Amino acid sequence: MFNEKRGSMLHGVLLIALFSCAAFYIAEAPVILQLSLSPMIIGILLGMLYANSLRNHLPATWVPGIQFCAKKLLRLGIILYGFRLTFQDILLVGAPGILVDIAIVAVTIIGGVFIGKLLKMDEDIALLTSIGSGICGAAAILGAESTIHTKPYKTAVAVATVVIYGTIAMFIYPIFYANGVIELSPEEMGIYTGATLHEVAHTVGAGNSMGDEISNIAIIVKMIRVMMLVPVLLILSWWAAKKAAKNNSGDKNTEKGKVAIPWFALLFLLMIVINSIIPIPPAVIQSINNIDTFLLTMAMVALGAETSFDKFKKAGFKPFLLAFILFVWLIFGGYFITTAITPLFM
Repeated sequence: MFNEKRGSMLHGVLLIALFSCAAFYIAEAPVILQLSLSPMIIGILLGMLYANSLRNHLPATWVPGIQFCAKKLLRLGIILYGFRLTFQDILLVGAPGILVDIAIVAVTIIGGVFIGKLLKMDEDIALLTSIGSGICGAAAILGAESTIHTKPYKTAVAVATVVIYGTIAMFIYPIFYANGVIELSPEEMGIYTGATLHEVAHTVGAGNSMGDEISNIAIIVKMIRVMMLVPVLLILSWWAAKKAAKNNSGDKNTEKGKVAIPWFALLFLLMIVINSIIPIPPAVIQSINNIDTFLLTMAMVALGAETSFDKFKKAGFKPFLLAFILFVWLIFGGYFITTAITPLFM
């Protein structure tokens, strides 16, 4: 019986792996490369295609394998993401980049949650959308999802909003900069781009369009934002425990909420430390990053596989409205913060 269950679970994992391979193949298409859409984004779209077509025609015993990818492999992918970062990167951009990042992340997340309440949105979707907009898009949303354990379709909705507006911003920034709409020095533009674009892929795409001087700074500032995922997840875990304790306060038979430390976030930080102090050959780092991207793509496919269009209808228009408001904030508010802070250190 045990071997039969394990075999059925393996079928689910292999199904997700095949979809992930397809996502990598599609991501290499010229038009997709121009849009800088990562295999992770293609993966969630393929997962949603499966959820709305073949899902009801495959054995239910495969579902545990899909859920394994959405939970266990997701956390492993977040941990290995740490090998993309080093503490030396922080020193290259110094205080201006760090302070701009902190301000952007804090205001975007807190402001997004507040606006979500004003819009009377689903609390989890508002939180995930705000974290995705404030930190690093889909990867941040996946990390937060693993901490608050929300429903997969809510994660998919948040990812969709971030991808849409992040992609639009990726094209807007180079156009604005080339035509003088954004009047910043190359260093300031690099900080502004890295601190306000949603995905790492968006930052790379926009940065490359504006030259190496801007691109190099933008990517470093962006990766510093990624590092901020750790303290945000720790705070999020504390908040979730406090909320659970409040909800259970009137039930004597229910255990009060305890802070569930997101160990995967701490292991993510440990990988950064290892990558910072141990000279690992670039080829090895590249291999780890490739494996990590594949694991995260599998997680995105699995999340998409739990998301039907009916659930998108259930979420409604408000998540996209919130994401649009945050998109506008990142463009204009990010510009204001960048021009207010960077001159203090130049």
